[in-house]
Amino acid sequence: MRSWTTSDSSLPGGRCSPSGWGGRRCRWRRCCGCCISSALAAYGFKEGHILGGDVAGTVATAGDGVDSAWIGRRVRGFTGTGGGYAEPAAIPVQEIVPLPAGLSAVDAVTLGSSGVVAHFGLSRASFTSGETVLVRGAAGSIGITTVQLAARGGAAAVAVTTSSTERGRRLRTLGATHVLDRSGDGEDAPTGDDVIIDVAAGPDMPSFFDRLNPNGRMVVVGAVAGRPPADSGMRMMAEFHTSLSFSTFSAAGITVTDRRAVRTEQFAAATRGEIRTVVHEPLPLDRAAVAHRKMDTGEVFARIVLTPQSRTS
Repeated sequence: MRSWTTSDSSLPGGRCSPSGWGGRRCRWRRCCGCCISSALAAYGFKEGHILGGDVAGTVATAGDGVDSAWIGRRVRGFTGTGGGYAEPAAIPVQEIVPLPAGLSAVDAVTLGSSGVVAHFGLSRASFTSGETVLVRGAAGSIGITTVQLAARGGAAAVAVTTSSTERGRRLRTLGATHVLDRSGDGEDAPTGDDVIIDVAAGPDMPSFFDRLNPNGRMVVVGAVAGRPPADSGMRMMAEFHTSLSFSTFSAAGITVTDRRAVRTEQFAAATRGEIRTVVHEPLPLDRAAVAHRKMDTGEVFARIVLTPQSRTS
């Protein structure tokens, strides 16, 4: 077993010895997504923790109580809070979703988690066709998928905040109609938003309440910019007369059955070209530290995918 773990430098490095596994689990080889949650985990777990959670590939072995028919099938799965940066990885069988023909393991890893968050984030916001949507922090895989789903769902406008002109150009090709800077300013900024899906949070989050139309809804689905100020709620209360709504969303609050249903539908949509998967670059597992450094510097657009083997289909 090859795996990469947190080290003294708070980056994946070194190796760990094979760990035991059993119960209703499968093992497979192929690839693992390298996302912001893994980047943050590198700084929050003890040395020796195996990072990664979103994986895809071909089932190699079935654990006790698992139907052997899974062996040899291409699937996407979730290891939990760790264990994905390993070859092979062990996955609870209830977290497995079969991959349709035409969808690569790399594409499945890219869409598997971001698609669920984007779908249910918009659902939590009660988004409907004809409304205006702002995706704050749109250059990651969650933001990119949210932009596409909002456009696909008939949004009157899809605004994004991002850090560069080039990223804005790429987001326009994915469905964005307005590109704003990180503060929410831009020459063609919409006058107001019905829905804000916030991937960033952080100290600037409360200022975006001012962008919401009456009865507008903000849903925070990530915190890549850190925690918002403790008094953020006071900014909303100042706009009490406009009936704004605020909520948070985590995929952990969705049942396995519902997550699987959304992934199955989105994987099929991706094979039809209705949802595009975007990968910054694939890197071999032994370059996980390089992947994390790239994320720390903010140069990653979408997601890096780690590939334990040369094959990624």
